Parts: sequence; structure tokens; C-alpha cells
Amino acid sequence: MKNIRNFSVIAHIDHGKSTLSDRMIQLCGLVTDREFKDQLLDNMDIERERGITIKSQTICLPYTAADGQEYALNLVDTPGHVDFSYEVSRALAACEGALLLVDAAQGIEAQTLANLYLAMENDLEIIPVINKIDLPAAEPEKVADEIEEDLGLDGEIIQKCSAKTGVGVKDILEAIVTHLPPPEGDPDKPLECMIFDANYDPYRGTVISVRIINGTLRTGDQIYFMHNKTEHRVEELGQFLLRRTPRKSLSAGQVGYIIAGVKTVSDTKPGDTITHKDRPCPAPLPGFQEVQQVVFSSVYPISTDEYEELGAALEKLKLNDAALTFQKDTSAALGFGFRCGFLGLLHLEVVQERLEREFDISLILTVPSVRYQMELQDGTELTVDNPSHFPDPGAIARIEEPFIKATILIPERYMGVVMNLCMERRGENTNYHYPMPGRIEFSCELPLAEVIYDFYDKLKSVTQGYGSFDYELIDYRPSDLVKLDILVNGEKVDALSQLTHRQRSRERGLKACESLKEEIPRQMFKIAIQAAIGGSVVARTNVAALRKDVTAKCYGGDISRKRKLLEKQKAGKKRMKTVGNVDIPQSAFLSVLKSEQ
Repeated sequence: MKNIRNFSVIAHIDHGKSTLSDRMIQLCGLVTDREFKDQLLDNMDIERERGITIKSQTICLPYTAADGQEYALNLVDTPGHVDFSYEVSRALAACEGALLLVDAAQGIEAQTLANLYLAMENDLEIIPVINKIDLPAAEPEKVADEIEEDLGLDGEIIQKCSAKTGVGVKDILEAIVTHLPPPEGDPDKPLECMIFDANYDPYRGTVISVRIINGTLRTGDQIYFMHNKTEHRVEELGQFLLRRTPRKSLSAGQVGYIIAGVKTVSDTKPGDTITHKDRPCPAPLPGFQEVQQVVFSSVYPISTDEYEELGAALEKLKLNDAALTFQKDTSAALGFGFRCGFLGLLHLEVVQERLEREFDISLILTVPSVRYQMELQDGTELTVDNPSHFPDPGAIARIEEPFIKATILIPERYMGVVMNLCMERRGENTNYHYPMPGRIEFSCELPLAEVIYDFYDKLKSVTQGYGSFDYELIDYRPSDLVKLDILVNGEKVDALSQLTHRQRSRERGLKACESLKEEIPRQMFKIAIQAAIGGSVVARTNVAALRKDVTAKCYGGDISRKRKLLEKQKAGKKRMKTVGNVDIPQSAFLSVLKSEQ
């Protein structure tokens, strides 16, 4: 065990985690130059295109240190985005140490701090690494001072490298061996084994990533999942080299995988404890939580014939993504679809993109919403995430909405615009401090519903790309919530209904009406597009009628002849308006939902 090191690489988005992992894999000789490709551990097309890690990966690096000793370095790669922070926390619980990566040009950012706090909660030994020292704008000395002063980390062990060129990566591997502690545990105790991730193999079922805390696990053992309360038999276990490499056993301190005939990923929950059926451990490992969805949206196929295919596609995605939830939903305007729950907007985008690419289905998504808690006058409590389930306003005693604590790191000069942005989004309890000269750490409590639309895009715009943002859910607070209905020619379009704060309802309604006006084709009669709360209209626009020139054939004679023809046309249009139906094209739905997102 003294020759094992379990560590993770944590950083803000785009500070070079995947590139550093690539260099380490190359240095340890796991891949030949011919087989090598960038972002070696990212195996999804979307991850490669966007340059982000969505699914965490694990790899065991065989390394010979300067003192001639052979070491097994277990690298647990983590996603950087805030949506997947629970996955990051479970991955960190499987490690003894972490490399905290900081960009030499950008310095410490919001998620650098958030991930550092996560690592500290798990009592990890931290090695600070300054990356991208080859950039023209790099200021490694200034960033080293920031790390020492603001994060309180030891300046003596700061490593400097360029993951792109490979400079300094060998020193980082030596620092891992020297400064990170070996795992503790007893191979003879009852088995305690933590699940930190799982992915789906179409031939073998679920491949569970585990860290053995105590005990020894062998092929053929009967195992028991303590939170899920299910039993399985181990068919295969081993370690992750670039490919899965079977072993006869895994013992305390090691990281590896188990294949035990588990059918879906949702049967394995990150943080769950695995133990032996006949010799169980006394209690499950601490820190287990159920994954909470925070953003909800309905997904409909553009062609109604694809409903069955969409259901099958979601089932297949669910095999690989335990955080996705869905149930059947229906809409008068869009037909049959599914109401889905996501961890955040990035998760929603990734699922949408995978459905469109991997299964070739064109989709419409309704306006994303969050989960509200309500208490009715008769004392019943309910949670609502779908505008169509919103109860009668007269029956509601209290509504509460989720709030988050946002941490925003910005250069000093953008303080005013960021404060305005937070105030516009109903921010509360704002405070700030200067972690370093010229930079401000600004924290604010905001309603989650205000953040899921376009807050991050707006923040990037007003700070010219320098603002970084991280958040955590804190609690539910009372709110004045209303259901905003969109009416076209006097009829409600249920797919466009949304739940919003009364203060923002007119602005949202006007935006939706303007978008629809651009897309709905003109008819022979005037079409009214309205946004209403209950019986009161808060915003309205009109689509002008097409006019036929009925007086063209009437020339000369008395004015009353023209007037008679115009009156006849007016009566016809009135009759048309009462019986006429307005077909809303799919592009109109998309335009409203896009403007919202």
C-alpha cells in the first residue's frame, strides 16, 4: 500500500486538467505516439468539441520514481462544471490528495475556490500547480503569491508547468510521490468499498468505479449494496489502465472497477457502500446523498411519429446517465412528450445534443423551470415543476422558491455592472471582499429561477469574459409567483405557459409576444397575441390582417357605395375571426423558447 497514490486534478473550467492528464499518461508510457490523441480520457464527441469533461474517468499510471521505486498512481479525473459538483465531491472522497491547477494567465477563479473547499472538506493533501507558464500573458510569480496569500497553501511545494509542451510534468509526478500520503486501510477487515462513478457497457452491463477503503474483494464474491439494498455476484474486477485490465482481487487502498451483472447505471448510486453479503461492515460510509435535479423541462419530438423513438432514446441515455429523470407528459399544442429533470442548464444542453446526434431526433424543449414548494389553504403541501400543474391561485397559502448562493470573481472595474445585474435578478445579502489587489470576490443570494435563463451569458458579456461564477443551493424562501399564460387569438397555448415572479412577468410576457409576432404568418383577420396572469392581460401585440382591396372595382359614383363594400368586408373579417383557427408553426415555439434560454 505504501506504493499507491490516489489523487485527483481539480480546477476551474479550461485551466488545463485534460491536457495535464494526457501528458502524465504519455510520460508513464501507457500510450504510444501513434495511438495518442488529445483529451485521451474524454470519450464523448461533445466533450472533445466543447473542450469540457462531462463524465469523470479513472486511470492507473505505473510510474518509476527517481529513487527507483515502482508506484501505482490512480488518477481520478473530475468534471469542472458546477452542474456536476456532487460527482466531483464523490471522486474526491476516493482520493488522499489533489492537484489544484491554476492558469498562469487568469489566476484564481470562482470554481478554483469551490473545488478547493470541496477538497478541504474531504481532508485532502493539496499540491498547487501553476499551468500554462508558456503563454505570453503568463504571470507565474504573481499567481504563486495569490495561492500563498489567498488560499493559504504552502508556497514551497507549488509546481510550475506547461501541460501543452510537457515542461515540468515530470516534477509534478515526483511531487505526487513525495508529498501525497499513501492510502490507509486494512485488507483483513470486513469489506468497505465506495462507489464514486459508473458507466454503461452495452455487452457487460454497468461498470462500477470503486475505491476499496477496507477489506479485500475477489472475483465470485457475493456483494451487497447498503443504500440500494440489492445483492450481486462479482463477475469481473480489475484496474483502469487505458483499457479495463482484469485482476484476481482488489484490496484496501486500491481504485478499480467491478462488473456484477447490474442492469442500469441508476441501480448504482455515487457514494453508496458495497460490502460482503456474508461478512458485512458495521455501517455504510458517510457522505452519501441522493442526486438532486434542479432544472425541469418538457421534451417533445418535432415530428409526432418520433414519440416512440424518443422514449427509447431516453431509456438508453438513462442507462448511462443516472442523474437524468423523465416521465410522460402531454400538451395540447405539441402532442406527447416527456417531462425531464436535469442537474443544470449544461446538463440539459448535453442531453438535448446527445438525443439529436446519437438518435437523430429533432426536438422542441419547453421553457426550463425549477421546483417550487407550495402550501394550500387546506394545509396540503405539494411541489410543482410544471406550469400545467400550477393550482388555482385562490387555493394557495404560501409559495417558496429555491435560492442559491452565487460566488462571482471579477476584476475590480466591473463591480458596478455585476452588482446591477444581480439586483435586476432579485439578488439579496450581497457582500464582497478583495482576495487580492485588483480582484473582487462578490457573493450574493439569488433565486435559482433567475439564474437558469441567461445569467451566465449576461455575466460573461458585462465582464468581457473575465467574470467567473460558481453556486450552491442554500434553501427555499417565500415568493410572489404567478403563472403567465400566452393567448393567441383568445386561446391559451399551454406549451408556452411559464411560472415567473410577478415583478418580471410583464417583461417576460412582452418578450414572448414579440417573438411570436415575428413567426406567426398573417391571416385575413387581425390576430391578438396576449400574455395574461389569470384574467388580467399584462402584455399584448397584434399580427396585422392581410387586406384585400375590395374598393378596386368601384370607381366613380357616390362615396356611400365604397363605404357599403368596406362595411361588408369588416363584417366578414369579424365572422372569420370568431370561427378562424390560427396554426402556430413549430418555428414560433422555438423562437419563444430560444429567447427565454
